Amino acid sequence: MTYTTGILIFDKLEELDAIGPWEVFTMAAEVRGSGKVVTISQHGGMVKCAKGLRIEADHSFETAPPLDIILVPGGMGTRTEVDNKAVIDWIAKVAPGCTWVTSVCTGSMLLIEAGPARGKRVTTHWAFVETLRERGGAAEVVDDMRFVRDGNVVSSAGVSAGIDMSLWLIGQTDSPAFARDAQKRIEYDPAPPYTAAV
Repeated sequence: MTYTTGILIFDKLEELDAIGPWEVFTMAAEVRGSGKVVTISQHGGMVKCAKGLRIEADHSFETAPPLDIILVPGGMGTRTEVDNKAVIDWIAKVAPGCTWVTSVCTGSMLLIEAGPARGKRVTTHWAFVETLRERGGAAEVVDDMRFVRDGNVVSSAGVSAGIDMSLWLIGQTDSPAFARDAQKRIEYDPAPPYTAAV
C-alpha cells in the first residue's frame, strides 16, 4: 500500500517531534517499497527549529500533495502558530481527506484549534497538560499515556513519544509484525528509567 505522510514544519518546532516520526515513516516506506514522507511549511523554504536545527520544506501549502497521514509536531512555535490563520485553515482543509490525523506534544493544540481534535481525547507534553485543559476544546486531556487514539485522531505526549505513536500507526497501516520489524531496524528499544549507573 502507498501512503503519503505530510509533516507540518514551522519555526521553533521541537526537533524530535518531527524527526522521530520522520525516521519511522521513512523506514516503513523503505521496507515496504512504497510510500513517501514530505515536509510542508506555510511558504516552503527553510524553518529554524527550537534548538537550532534547520529543515528545508519539500512543499508549501500550495504545492503539497494529497496526504493520507498528517503529522503536526509541537514545540514553542505552536504558541505562535495557533494564532496563524493560514496554518489553522490549512490543517482544517487537509485533515478531512486524511486517513490518520496525528500530533506530537503541543501539536495537539493546533489540531483542537483547527477542528480535527475538537471534542476528542488527546494528550500532550506533561508540562503543557494543564494549559491545554484550561484552553478547552478537547473532551479530555490525558496525562498518563504515551499516545491516545480517538477515532482517526492520534495524539502523543512530548518529544520521544512521537516515535511510539508512529510505530503504533504503521502497525495499523501495515501490520504489528511490520511495525516490530521497523522498530528493530531503527534500533529503538527504550528501557527506562535511566540506567547508566546500573
